[in-house]
Amino acid sequence: MNVLWFLLVGVIAGWLAGVLVKGGGFGLIGDLVVGIIGALIGGLLFSGLSGAVGGGVLGSIVVATLGAMILLVVLRVIRRA
Repeated sequence: MNVLWFLLVGVIAGWLAGVLVKGGGFGLIGDLVVGIIGALIGGLLFSGLSGAVGGGVLGSIVVATLGAMILLVVLRVIRRA
């Protein structure tokens, strides 16, 4: 069941990041990949702020979305260069 929650959070975070960064998304699989990598990035960057971000699914979505947004911005900068 944890894997399903992880995938669901990844899809939501990837989709939200695509919308917020004006990317339009990458489809279900692309959003899942961006969300999962974003969750890893967000987890690494915000590991010390676990109390400030909040816990549970909502906190996980926020952290994963922020990480995915960072990933999308970096990918766009690399693509333009």
